[in-house]
Amino acid sequence: MDIAWLGTIFMIGLIGSFLSGMLGIGGAIIKFPMLLYIPPLLGFTAFTSHQVTGISSVEVVFASLAGVLAYKNGKYLNKQLILIMGSAVIIGSLIGSFGSSYLSEQAINIVYGILAIMAAIMMFLPTKELPETDEMIFNKPLAFVVAIIAGVASGIVGAGGGFILVPIMLVVLKIPMRMTIASSLAITFISSIGGSLGKITTGQVEWVPTIVMIIASLIAAPIGAKVSKKMSKKRLKILLAGLIVLTAVKIWTDVLF
Repeated sequence: MDIAWLGTIFMIGLIGSFLSGMLGIGGAIIKFPMLLYIPPLLGFTAFTSHQVTGISSVEVVFASLAGVLAYKNGKYLNKQLILIMGSAVIIGSLIGSFGSSYLSEQAINIVYGILAIMAAIMMFLPTKELPETDEMIFNKPLAFVVAIIAGVASGIVGAGGGFILVPIMLVVLKIPMRMTIASSLAITFISSIGGSLGKITTGQVEWVPTIVMIIASLIAAPIGAKVSKKMSKKRLKILLAGLIVLTAVKIWTDVLF
């Protein structure tokens, strides 16, 4: 087995999982395009979109869990929010992941591109700075509905859904930034279980690169979570918005041209 190929996959896992822990996402927003485009750029065999979504879906389980554990002793994990949105998102992700086996690679990329555009628009909408408190009040029916929709879409593209859930939680549900980051990691973990089960049972997972990515995620995600606690909320939001925009531009460039 090519050591350079394994090293490339490992580095993709490190970078994506570091950002996962720092920004409250599963990391698929960055790992999806990196897995799709970097190996062929370096002369390795390209993964198909189905393979990339399969690898991402299983690896995100471990990346998000590692991030959650880094927040377990803080005040930012809102149990009620996690329970309501987590139960909804796992239903949606199961539906999306099973349904993805019937979609073409072009269709999967288009769904991913649409998600990225929606997330980018929401990240640039003005939001009020809210205090971080355990007594957070939010619209529970709305949280359940948007989590199901996010779950279906994220299940299709093999993501935990954090990159779309974070903007929804900030803009639609008015959840404070750090609580959004920590709680979305927990919701993403729940979502990714449903998504990964669907990908595994439909034979969309390549296990060697998946295991390499998992090892990288267990190293990098907790480091990203620690860095996040020391960064300003404004910088965290700008960084996430920038990542989403770059990904959307790249995906749509390939889809259209």
